[in-house]
Amino acid sequence: MAHTFRELVVGGVLVAPFVTYLVAALVVIIALRPILHVAGLAKMFSHAAIAQLSLYVTILCLLMLLF
Repeated sequence: MAHTFRELVVGGVLVAPFVTYLVAALVVIIALRPILHVAGLAKMFSHAAIAQLSLYVTILCLLMLLF
């Protein structure tokens, strides 16, 4: 059975579902940043930006798998 993707229509332009997942993951990671700062993410990793990028990719993959 083929999975049908629902495109998002913005101003008459069809937007691929992947772009929707990218934006949703970005919203989640922006919401998590204050919590990660309080938890001391920068102190746990030598490169906090790479750790945040890894978390973003993980959230993106989870969104793609779930929806």
